[in-house]
Formats: sequence, structure tokens, C-alpha cells
Amino acid sequence: MKYSIEKVTTLIGARRYGTLQGDIRWLLTDSRSLCFPEETLFFALKTQRNDGHRYIDDLYRRGVRHFVVEQVPEHYEVRFPEANFLRVPHTLAALQRLAERHRDEFDVPVVGITGSNGKTMVKEWLYQLLLPSQKIVRSPRSYNSQIGVPLSVWLLNEQTEVGIFEAGISQPGEMLALRDIIQPTIGVLTCLGSAHQENFRSMEEKCMEKLELMHDTQAMVYCSDNDVVSRCIRRMHYQGEKIAWSQCDEQAALFVKSIECSKDSDSTVITYRYKGEDGCFEIPFIDEASVENSITCAAVALHLGLTAEQLAERMPQLEPVAMRLEVKEGQRGCILINDSYNSDINSLDIALDFMQRRNVPLKPTLVLSDMFQTGTSPEALYAQVSDLCVKRGVEKFIGIGPELSAQADKIRINEKYFFADVQHFLSSEVFQSLRNELILLKGARHFGFDQITEQLEQKVHETILEVNLNAVVDNLNYYRSFLKPDTKMVCMIKADGYGAGAVEIAKTLQDHHVDYLAVAVADEGVTLRKAGITANIMIMNPEMTAFKTMFDYDLEPEVYSFRLLDALIRAARKEGITGWPVHIKLDTGMHRLGFDPENDMDELIDRLKHQNAIIPRSVFSHFVGSDSDDFDTFSAEQFAKFDAGSKKLQAAFSHKILRHMDNSAGIEHFPERQMDMCRLGLGLYGVDPRDNRILSTVSTLKTTILQMRHVPAGDTVGYSRKGRIDRDSVIAAIPIGYADGLNRHLGNRHCYCLVNGQKAEYVGNICMDVAMIDVTGIDCREGDQVEIFGEHLPVTVLSDITDTIPYEILTGVSNRVKRVYFQD
Repeated sequence: MKYSIEKVTTLIGARRYGTLQGDIRWLLTDSRSLCFPEETLFFALKTQRNDGHRYIDDLYRRGVRHFVVEQVPEHYEVRFPEANFLRVPHTLAALQRLAERHRDEFDVPVVGITGSNGKTMVKEWLYQLLLPSQKIVRSPRSYNSQIGVPLSVWLLNEQTEVGIFEAGISQPGEMLALRDIIQPTIGVLTCLGSAHQENFRSMEEKCMEKLELMHDTQAMVYCSDNDVVSRCIRRMHYQGEKIAWSQCDEQAALFVKSIECSKDSDSTVITYRYKGEDGCFEIPFIDEASVENSITCAAVALHLGLTAEQLAERMPQLEPVAMRLEVKEGQRGCILINDSYNSDINSLDIALDFMQRRNVPLKPTLVLSDMFQTGTSPEALYAQVSDLCVKRGVEKFIGIGPELSAQADKIRINEKYFFADVQHFLSSEVFQSLRNELILLKGARHFGFDQITEQLEQKVHETILEVNLNAVVDNLNYYRSFLKPDTKMVCMIKADGYGAGAVEIAKTLQDHHVDYLAVAVADEGVTLRKAGITANIMIMNPEMTAFKTMFDYDLEPEVYSFRLLDALIRAARKEGITGWPVHIKLDTGMHRLGFDPENDMDELIDRLKHQNAIIPRSVFSHFVGSDSDDFDTFSAEQFAKFDAGSKKLQAAFSHKILRHMDNSAGIEHFPERQMDMCRLGLGLYGVDPRDNRILSTVSTLKTTILQMRHVPAGDTVGYSRKGRIDRDSVIAAIPIGYADGLNRHLGNRHCYCLVNGQKAEYVGNICMDVAMIDVTGIDCREGDQVEIFGEHLPVTVLSDITDTIPYEILTGVSNRVKRVYFQD
């Protein structure tokens, strides 16, 4: 759905500054998540640590034109001449108000889920159970906060038949706003635990706050076996239908008659009676949390009209819900269970239960940080932790944090160790001795548990690659000079920034406001995100094993086949993803990857229209020969195919889909075909692909002379005696070889390097780590600098001699070569 900016202004009661007309489809609170600036409304939220008003300049440059603010920027008419500013007293309240008014437009069943644990699992399993017969909108992931809930409810659209939303609270008074936004018709209370208990005077007070979500619902689902929950529900004088489930009370709406677990088949059979009718279903899980959550889901699904037969058919198909607990292979024979979902005692028990059920022949080890938000004294808390560890079979306990260290005597595990912080643990013998263990990592986020499995290595090498960041900017601006003011730019930084180092290149490009960065695989994108890169990142060769990584790190994949499309949609649905931006690739003549623009478009559009997990952000193709005039006729044929196919895709969708085909050569050669966006690759790194001329040199590969020796005529140098010396010579050894990226075909006097500005030929075969050069007659000494390629020896000299392209030389520089960055 979309709203005019005039309508939004009225709905949130704002004062408008600016006259730009426009429609709003997307709400944004995190500038890093910008995807569709043309129809985005940015809320400049203020928090204790940040202020969204700081990002207005950057977002305006990136195309956003509509802002909800608490203070209108000074001189906005001059600084932001094409922007609307909607001024309100509180931007968060305005966000919530807009979502609330949006929710008023829909008369459909809406399930509101709250509780201490299990909210996301219940939401995702309800989605899986109901999806075959109904169109569902649900909270993405764990969007259950004061910000996440309005962003979730905003996803309701004309096709929605059921909404499922989480509501999480951490202190009194928070649920009322979430209730008004969600306006649930069915309320669900999952497990009640001790998370955030320090903010409540009692468990009853917290339960009553959560039950505020149910106040006006038509029905409520809960477990009546919990005494606190049952007492609180009696106190609230609930007027709707109570759908209690119980393993004890046969009069409950859903009475659980039996639960039978089979460890051999990793499944559980649950027999029940719902409103007088007997039923049975099986789930492919055996842990207690999954069993309880499946029963809650059964009660909701049956109330919404699923038959017992449908429930029995769909329950065995439930898939694990990907939250933040991950199992990974570790080093030295270890398996890691990473759980950073939350840090209360209940979630610890769930994680320990998960570890215990792995049933692998490894020592069970728990690495635990100080626990917060429990409302329990440290003495009682860690005594309880100890009981859980003993109960769940933990054999080694590693505690990290001052509070845990102070309570060491409360942990009744024979093998136990305590450290003040992660750094002390990483430098200890205990860390180095971890072997053949099943390790559960359970740490509060700010302790930095991600460092435990990440060890940094110091890379020391006398061969370096100097990277001139000013040259990167010069090359960027050179190609920008060919573009229209509103044409966007994608900069390719795959292959570690063409060998120059992707992180520093990305930081430079981000500072100069490029619209997209593009890498080959998801791991390259993760490296950028971990380095603080917030720009949009496109993944050009997405692997099906990396979908979750792309979701976790806000990476946008290219989609080039129906197989990839279907797999991505399935993965997005499993993760609770909706509206994930993707980039559609068309094959217009390269015949490498891509959809056929003449034969595949109808089916592609149909598949895209019948799902909401992903959304096309751009559509593109590759020119085969834009670097040569010889292929101009073929290039024109390619463009005609792309133009027709991409326009057909755009016509099927109301939102703007960016079109792009020009690469570095195309930007120069086909300026009339730049469309919405262009992709800058080799040209960014200083080589014009049209004629191989050097623009501004970005990368210079240098090394030093290790040793010099006199070699008499008739002797040989290097392996296989290939380097025969015809005259008395001075031969220098330099610490660079084919393992560093120096091509072996350059040896035996086929090419040269520069020593103090003079040519020095490579003598003999180039070795793995060392090469020998002839410095006879050159004024030099050991320690002097040697240029392999760069400012004075163009990289194209090496590529021409080896009969290859500059790309291969640049990207071939290995990671053991240290990168040194500089700018004037």
C-alpha cells in the first residue's frame, strides 16, 4: 500500500515544511537499510546513543526526500530544496501513530504474541501451518520492540488474510503502545520467564503487563498449568474466549493427553482433546521448548479454522526456526553452538537442553558471560546456573565476567575456569587447550563473544602493495563526469577490491556517496559489514549456502535462475523475511548467467508476484564487447533485448526498479544507455578498458632487494638451471614469488621490474617466495626498493607480456602481501 505525503502528514498530526509531492511505501529508521529512497519516509529517531537527525544529509544525497523530524534542519530550503520535513514532537510516537492508523484499514484476524521465550518460534510455526491456505503477514524475525512492531504492522497489505506479530516488553508501561498498534483479535502468551525481571517488582506485575496485549482481543491462548498466569488472568477479568491448554486440567479447551518422544527418530507425538474432539500430531523435534510451542500453535491454528486432519498433516513438516542459535564446525575437533538470542536463565536452560540433545561423543563445555536483567541476586542466580549445568551434563565450565568470577564457588562443576573478560580468556592456556569439545557460547552481546572464534594473525612481509586512495576518487570522478546528475553508480569491489583491499576501498567510496557496492560472494560482504560499511551491498554470485549470511548482514543478492529464485524465497520465508531486495540478471548475449529476456519474463514475473519474501530492486545485464567498436552491432542487439525485457518487468510492479547495463567501458562508449545506474569496475582501479591506458594509478606493488651476489658467465640461476648467465653479472634476490602473485611466465627475461627507476630483468624461473633479477650496471644495494608494477611500470605491461588482462594481475596479488594505504 502507499500513502500520499499529504495523507501521512494528516495521519501523524505533523507540520509540513516543503511542497514536494510524493507517495510513501517504505518506512525507514536505520539509514543503513535504505533500499527504495524514492518512496521512503525516514523517521529521525532519537535514542540514548544516537540521533537520526545526523543522517539526513547523507540520506538526502542518496535520494530520500521525505523526513519525519523533531527539529527542521536550518536553512532547509537551501540545503534540501526538494525535501519534505514533517515536524512532530516525538518521532517514535509519530512512527507508532502511523502504523496504528495503517492497522485501522484492515479487518482481518491478527494474532498478537507475547511472552518471555518462544515468541519468534510460535510466530514462525504459525506461519508455516497457516501459509498453505492463507496469505500471511508476520513480523520480520524478532521485530517486537517499540520500533520493530510498527515497522512490522506497516507490512499489512491488501492481500493480507491473517497478521501475526510479536510484542516484546522490558519494563512497565510499554505494552499499551504495542497493543494499540497491533490491535490483535487473538492474543497468545508463550512461556513466562525471568527476562527483564529486574524492571518489575514481581513476576505477577510482569505477567499483568504482558496480558495488557490481550485486553480487547476476541480470544486468548495460554498455558493454564502456570499458576502465575492463571492468577493474573483471573485478576484481569478477561471478557473474550479463553483457549487454555493444559497437561493437567481435563476441562481445558485443549487438553494434552500424552506426549511421547522418540529419540531414535528425533520426533514427538502429541495426543490431545480440543473442545471435546480428539486429535493427534507429530513434530520433528524432541526438546521441551519445541513441544510446548507446538501445542500453543495447535491451539491457535485450530481456533483459526484448521481441522485436526490439516494440523496432523502439517505439523510434521515444521522446520527449525533460525534465530540466533547456530551450530558450526570449530577448530581442533570442536563443534560450536553459538547462542546470543538472550541471556536469561530460561534461555540458558533451552540452550543447554539443545546441547545435551546433540548426542555427540565430545566433552560438553559451557562458556558463559555474566547474566543481566534477571532480577535475582547473584548468589541465587549462579547457584541456579550451576544446577542447570549439572542437570544438563556440562563437564567443563568457563565463566567470563567479574560477577561470575566472584561467584565461582557457586558453580559445582569439577573442571571450571574464570576470566575477567574475553581478552584474558583468549590469551589463556585454557583457550589454547580446547579440543574435541561441544562448546556452547552463551554471552551477553557487549562481552564480545564473537572474538572467541576469531584469531587475528599479524602479516609481516617485505613485499607491500601501496594503494593510493586519492587515485580511487580521481577515477571515480572521471567516470562520474560521463553520467547524468540522477544516474546512480555501482562500484565493483569484488576479489578484495581488485586486489587493493576491499575494506579501505569501500570506506573511500562510501565517503564519496556511491549508491551501491558490489562483491562476488557473501563472505566478501560480511567482511565489509564487520568493518563498518553501511552502504548498500550487492552480491553478484550468491551461493545457496549463504542465504542466512546475506539476511544477517543486509546483503542484496543477484538472482539469475528459477532454481536460485525458488531457493532464495524458501530461505527468506524460513527466516521470517519479507520484501528483501534482489537484483534480477538477464542474459542478453554473454550466455554466462541470467534469465532469458525473451522467453522467461512471464514466468519470472508470475513467480515474483505470487510471493512477498523478496522484491526486485534492480534489473541488469552485461555488455559482451563494450570495450571494442567491433562489437557495436551486437551491443545494440543486446541493449534492445534488455530494454524490452526490463521494461516488461517494470510494468508488472508499481515501485521503481532500477535498470543498468553500462560497465566501465560502456559508461564512456554508450553514454546514451546509462539508464538508472552504471557499474564501475576496472576503470575505478585506474585502467581504461577501452584502450588499456592508465588513468590514475591506484595500486603499486613494491618489494626490496634481499641479497646481491656476483655470478660469473656460464653459471645458472634458479631451478632447472633455466637462468643461464652469458656475462659476469650482479644478481639480486627479491622476496616475491608466484605465491605472492608474481606470474611465473614473467621469468627467464620475459619481463622486468624497476630498480631505482631502471629495468632489471627476471632471471631464471620465478620461485614460490623469491625471484632473481639482473641488476648489472644498476646503482643499487641490498635494501633498495623494487617496483613490480605501479606508477612507473604500468600493470598493463605485465598483462600484455603474459597474454592476459589487467584484472588477473591486480586480483592475483595474494593476501600475504601487506596493503599500505595513503592519500594526499
